[in-house]
Amino acid sequence: MNIDQLEPKSVWSNFSKLNAVPRPSKKEERVIAFMLGFGNELGLETFSDAIGNVIIRKPATSGMEGKKMITLQSHLDMVHQKNTETQFDFDVQGIDMFVDGDWVKAKGTTLGADNGMGVAAIMALLESDSISHPALEALFTIDEETGMTGAFGLEGGILKGEILLNLDTEEDDEIDIGCAGGIDVTATRSYNKKPGTHGDAGLQITIKGLKGGHSGMDIHKGLGNANKIMNRLLYLGLDYNMRISSLEGGSLRNAIPRESTCQLNIGRKHVAEVVTKFNALADAIKAELKVQEPNLTINLEEIKPAKEVMGLGAQGKLIKAIYAAHNGVYAMSASIENLVETSNNIARILVKDGKITVACLTRSSVDSAKLDLANSLRSVFELGGFDVKSSGAYPGWNPNPDSKILSITKNTYINLFKEEPKVIACHAGLECGILGQNYPDIDMVSFGPTILGAHSPDERVSISSVQKFWKLLLEILKNTN
Repeated sequence: MNIDQLEPKSVWSNFSKLNAVPRPSKKEERVIAFMLGFGNELGLETFSDAIGNVIIRKPATSGMEGKKMITLQSHLDMVHQKNTETQFDFDVQGIDMFVDGDWVKAKGTTLGADNGMGVAAIMALLESDSISHPALEALFTIDEETGMTGAFGLEGGILKGEILLNLDTEEDDEIDIGCAGGIDVTATRSYNKKPGTHGDAGLQITIKGLKGGHSGMDIHKGLGNANKIMNRLLYLGLDYNMRISSLEGGSLRNAIPRESTCQLNIGRKHVAEVVTKFNALADAIKAELKVQEPNLTINLEEIKPAKEVMGLGAQGKLIKAIYAAHNGVYAMSASIENLVETSNNIARILVKDGKITVACLTRSSVDSAKLDLANSLRSVFELGGFDVKSSGAYPGWNPNPDSKILSITKNTYINLFKEEPKVIACHAGLECGILGQNYPDIDMVSFGPTILGAHSPDERVSISSVQKFWKLLLEILKNTN
């Protein structure tokens, strides 16, 4: 079935157009031009600010002029992840989508429903000549996924709306009124390259088939982290004079790492014993994760030995530091039931050309707890001889249970769907906390359609949920004061 023929057609049509435009984080020039062209073609007030956010304003329809202006906000960039075997160039290709029952998916890549469905819904409202609404202000931010620099760079005084609807959550029965803040922790160190020993065997370990996912929304699910799994296997080799020649696991900080590959040298006399122990540990790990990760594969194969390898000192400190560094849920919230308060994702490990890089994303809804965990990671890596830097910190969004737009959104949901929505705070990072710094008086909520597997090639969005989300959005516009 053609994506453009799904209902609501205006939303899916715009999603298709958007997904034809390459839009990786920090490379949004093409999608910025696309959105500016979209607004100008409609004859609406359209401009971009100094950092590249796009703002489009549309007057109220007849009879709605007395209502408060509403700012509709979504981000233009998307996470670029693909399966290893998928041949795809995100810099030049549009997303290849298909329908699978009630789901829209992409072929071997992320879909971009995060946050493309929100962008597409706003586009549908802006181009409509039949939907009743107050004055609208569309805010399309850039670089949400890798630093939220668009939200940080939005200056005070630009926005005119008194209510902000952020369309960037991923469960259609939830209304979000708070989120976690985050900070990037990066550990680096150099290592001496040593010549491989004559008579060494070369081995390659490959981890694949993990689900991956959003390092905030999915961190509590007990999913496998390819970097942590690889490190357990490498720890075996410390007793056999194993030498790493290269290691690469994970990619983006906000994605739970799905894959890792390590090449190493080992004395040929140890190969049989190491392979036996390796297979036993690999089977144990797969058994531990059989419920969460049924498609996990861990392979060991012999390759040509490398000419250069890591020195034993740096290698031992790397493996022990990764073993000691916390990954996953660190603390649950004491005030909000079932909310992850603090977590860390060991997102990327790269060993190449004499340099080691370990990239983490630490999140918390409590700023002091976020810094506490970041300091814990700093301590672990500094003990291993690493240089550790923290960067990209962004604030959380403090819940306001007395929000007027929350009351309107909640009551509208109940009237439409005859059930109570879940009013929550989430462990992901939303731009609302940052936007609230320069616009402290703006009243905000966040909601969206059901999206599963965000930040992974398993990303998919529910067709029926998009219909539900669209219905709720239109009704909220009617019910605001």
